[in-house]
Amino acid sequence: MPSTKPRIAPGRLRELGPVNWVVWQALSRAAGTQDAHLFSTLGRTGGLFRGWLHYSGRLMPGGKLRRYESELVILRVAHLRECEYETDHHIRLGRRAGVTAEILDRLREGPSAPGWTDKERALLTAVDQLVTTRDLDDATWQALAAHYDERRLIEIVLLTNQYEGLASTITALRIQTDH
Repeated sequence: MPSTKPRIAPGRLRELGPVNWVVWQALSRAAGTQDAHLFSTLGRTGGLFRGWLHYSGRLMPGGKLRRYESELVILRVAHLRECEYETDHHIRLGRRAGVTAEILDRLREGPSAPGWTDKERALLTAVDQLVTTRDLDDATWQALAAHYDERRLIEIVLLTNQYEGLASTITALRIQTDH
């Protein structure tokens, strides 16, 4: 079992610099915490942090997928990757987007759980395949394409991989949950 001690301590003003310090403060407040450890850790990278935030923000919340669907993707990735930080953060965000406790239970069970619409099942099947195989088979692609236009199909792949990569970053750096 990996160590749970952070490999890189969350930064403060000196490590973050004034711009990233202000960004970290604002994002922490928006997340409902004193210190959003993800941002105070990644903020140590200077301009890279702001570039990553821009890209991330364009996917979520700024993407074309419905927020509910984005949260299904993110929470499923977090579950598959056993990323407590991502799960904890997105349970709160998901709740605002309509992800109930019952839906969370189904998400943990996966796309084969009863109760999903065909569209939700196709979305979650695609997430599972991307995380486990790094690809989508033709049947999964066709099922997904029956519900989404090309722009959203690309976005689903990018969003899944963004949060899979973020889960890897959180895990490798041993970033602690915010509470």
